[in-house]
Amino acid sequence: MIVAQNLHKTVQTLAGDLHILRGVNLKVAAGDSLAIVGASGSGKSTLLGILAGLDVPSEGRVLLDNRDLNGLDEEARAELRAETLSFVFQSFQLLPGLSALENVMLPLELQGHRDARERARESLAEVGLAEREDHYPPQLSGGEQQRVALARAFVNKPKILFADEPTGNLDAVTGSRIIDLLFNLNKKHQTTLVLVTHEQRLAERCNGCLVLEAGTEISVESMTASAHTEGASAAC
Repeated sequence: MIVAQNLHKTVQTLAGDLHILRGVNLKVAAGDSLAIVGASGSGKSTLLGILAGLDVPSEGRVLLDNRDLNGLDEEARAELRAETLSFVFQSFQLLPGLSALENVMLPLELQGHRDARERARESLAEVGLAEREDHYPPQLSGGEQQRVALARAFVNKPKILFADEPTGNLDAVTGSRIIDLLFNLNKKHQTTLVLVTHEQRLAERCNGCLVLEAGTEISVESMTASAHTEGASAAC
């Protein structure tokens, strides 16, 4: 489902070249889950963006749902994302001027689905927010907003879900509930899950765990995903 081969990312700065990623290799099978962990600045979000086709590597390639992203222009990558992927972010990314229902409907409407309202209501009910569909994001708690974001992410039945610190803005109790909900939905829909997190409890729920340290030292502990770089041997 997701294969990365020898990924490098280098950007130019006033101080010279900055190497964000060096030689990352990984494979995530359909329906599996992979956590990407590491300190701030270690390259986690950069790697996630490259895997999702939002950014391009300086070297290496990514196969996403059997498509080589290197062979696609930005328009084709955007089409592939619309057909295959969904995202969940730390900051929820809900539109404040739309109700919970309208936020969940939005990706379906953009794709031209005539049953957007019905499917959005079913998705909100799935995360326990059927009675809050007419509320706007400022009227919802942080946990409720993230549940709306999860409903929106799963409403179009994506093959792959990318999550960037999905519990980062939540307290411990609410975060635990969101983690349970995320993995329950992932199991139910058989979605491939790749997430960035600082939380060990979240990483431990995944099939695989990839560690980035300062963008160069990479280690992995997994039955279904693998990653390596020269000289790296530490476990997740």
